[in-house]
Amino acid sequence: MTDTSSTSSDTAPVEAETEAPEETKTSETVASDSDLFRQSEIAADYVEGLLDILDYDGDIDELVSAGRPMVEVVGGRLQPLVGQRGATLEALQELTRLAIFRATGSPSRLLLDIGGYRATRRKELAAVARNAVEKVKEHGDAVRLEPMSAFERKCVHDVVNAISGVESESEGVEPNRRIVVRAAE
Repeated sequence: MTDTSSTSSDTAPVEAETEAPEETKTSETVASDSDLFRQSEIAADYVEGLLDILDYDGDIDELVSAGRPMVEVVGGRLQPLVGQRGATLEALQELTRLAIFRATGSPSRLLLDIGGYRATRRKELAAVARNAVEKVKEHGDAVRLEPMSAFERKCVHDVVNAISGVESESEGVEPNRRIVVRAAE
């Protein structure tokens, strides 16, 4: 997922596509998917090592979804690994991305989820976004939301962008970057 607020850590560079035979494009895609799955394998190994050190039990699933490597950890007693408002999860994700970088020499857009936190948080953020849109449509004034992580901002932008008559943009600097929802111009 990319954050429409243009944070460089969450966006992949856009490369110009050149005319190439169809076979070349297909093999590049396969290699790319292979590279992404390799990143998820590296991440899963790293996270498994952390779980062992911390003496936590969890099942680890590694996958590639929407062109992005993902690792999901499920099991009981994982809340301390998520932390308050996902702060520990974000830190673990960054450490895991660094482990991938160390192993591959390439930055990663890995998405780490623990205990289904991200899916639950997406639903909460969708409700926050819809509430902000309702306020903007009712009163006409811009609504500034609380500071959020890049993942959280992306979730809100996606909901707001799907609704006509409103728009959203991010403002501020990390860690106080927030979304402003306003009537579309």
